[in-house]
Amino acid sequence: MFGWNHDATVPRMSFRTKIFLSITATVVFAVWIVAGVVSTTVTKSFERREAQRTANLVSQFRREFDRRGGDVVRRIEAIANSDAVLRIGVNLGTPQADTAQFNSEAQTLAREQSLDFLELVGPDGGIISSAEWPARFGYKEDWLTQPVDWKTQGIFLRREELADGAVLGLITVRTVKAGDGQLYIAGGQRLDKEFLDSLPATEGLRLQLYSNFDPQPSTAAATLIQELRSQPRELTRSTSDATITAIPLFGRDHELLAILLIENSRAQLASLKAYIQGTALIVGFAGILLGLALSFWTASRVTRPLRQLASSVREVSSGKWETRASVASTDEVGQLAQDFNRMTEQLVEQRDRMIQAERVAAWRELARRLAHELKNPLFPLQLTIENLQRARQVSPEQFDEVFRESTSTLLAELDHLKTIVGRFSDFAKMPAPQVEPVNLNQIVDDVVKLFEAQINAPGRPRVETILHLAEHLALVSADPDQIRRALRNLVLNALDAMPHGGVLTIRTQNLDGKVTLEVSDSGEGLTPEECERLFTPYYTTKQHGTGLGLAIVQSVVSDHKGTISVQSEPGKGTTFRIELKA
Repeated sequence: MFGWNHDATVPRMSFRTKIFLSITATVVFAVWIVAGVVSTTVTKSFERREAQRTANLVSQFRREFDRRGGDVVRRIEAIANSDAVLRIGVNLGTPQADTAQFNSEAQTLAREQSLDFLELVGPDGGIISSAEWPARFGYKEDWLTQPVDWKTQGIFLRREELADGAVLGLITVRTVKAGDGQLYIAGGQRLDKEFLDSLPATEGLRLQLYSNFDPQPSTAAATLIQELRSQPRELTRSTSDATITAIPLFGRDHELLAILLIENSRAQLASLKAYIQGTALIVGFAGILLGLALSFWTASRVTRPLRQLASSVREVSSGKWETRASVASTDEVGQLAQDFNRMTEQLVEQRDRMIQAERVAAWRELARRLAHELKNPLFPLQLTIENLQRARQVSPEQFDEVFRESTSTLLAELDHLKTIVGRFSDFAKMPAPQVEPVNLNQIVDDVVKLFEAQINAPGRPRVETILHLAEHLALVSADPDQIRRALRNLVLNALDAMPHGGVLTIRTQNLDGKVTLEVSDSGEGLTPEECERLFTPYYTTKQHGTGLGLAIVQSVVSDHKGTISVQSEPGKGTTFRIELKA
């Protein structure tokens, strides 16, 4: 289906492929959007229904919990008001109380009231009779003797110890007068699978209960249970198969005793989403066939003039500015060719004007900077020579003294001129870096030693130097002389920023396959506008300076394929950060 056009050298399939891709992408994208919206809407609707079903089941669980709890409270109160318990209370109030005769009383009372747990506990916390574990006679239940008004306490969850292990129970406590103390009646029913089975069954929902003192289950919900145990709160997690909601159940002292898991199957949602995706796939395939047919028809009508125009564009992009497109029609394509020809003519004119303007601007800027920098030392040179002339004519006897002072001034200003010329020369002839493995820590040490005399010069405000050099710093491929030169400029810039003293901090570190070098000062800092222009050649914030120091630093870093940035705020100092590949 795709072939070569014998009238041109460019394959006709190129434009047809673009048309095909654009139409196909439009159809497929539209189908994808619709399918995505429908799938999202269905998912949200399913999740709302899922949340409602979960909430209803939790509500049923709480109602059954409250109903069972109320039933337990009534049965414990019935036991507390029974003659058997009253007799035990009277017996405990006598001086020679004998509790051995009541060892089996709790079992009898528990059977009468259909309770799983029942313990009769004396005023000292010792167990008089236990229905669930008779052998615990005499054991202490100190939690019952705490200063709690058990008459106002309702039902609560508690871990109950049995001979074959611990279980979870719905427990309540009531008290009976026993002499000067109290007889405690603590009992209840189990909270287990039988309790869950009593709830109404809901299709697609499964209810599970895990005790916090049971071993970690090896199920899909193990991670969820572990997360809830570490930080108890209601959690919901969804997988492709189900949505699991975990609800913590707490004891009387708000300790986590159990976790209620509600698993909501997502099989129906998965089936519906698969149907939507299948339908979208069929429609998308039909869109591809439609795009193929339309692209073939469109390409046969407009391909040739567009190919010719594309060929002209490539020639212009390769540098042939005199290329012109042939205009063979008056329609939109012909108008496009005419506009292209006018554009190339204007580009040639603008290119010539820009080249001339850039040359003039560059020479003007260089002349302006040279004039500015050379004017400052020339003025004192002129004054010095005039002073020499006046001293020679007016007071020859003082000429030697004036001569010595003047020659010192002349030499200083000449050194200044040499420095200016040297900076411009250095900036103009930056050589290509001669790379080798370099340890930045060693370069930092060398540069700091170089500036020690200047930093500790008598009469200079104190500057404290702090080095944070990373151990085992990775080597970088760099020109050591150029890196050392860049660091000297940064340190000199930092010292100039602290005329009244301060703290100079240099830091190196390994970071994500790179080595970073930071130079910080505690000076006055810079404004955001100054930070933006800081690396511009000839720009300086100092009263004396060529504005080339930081431009040279940036040039060195750029030649080493690195990056340099600056962070500064007025009054908070400045930090320059260089990043080089390790």
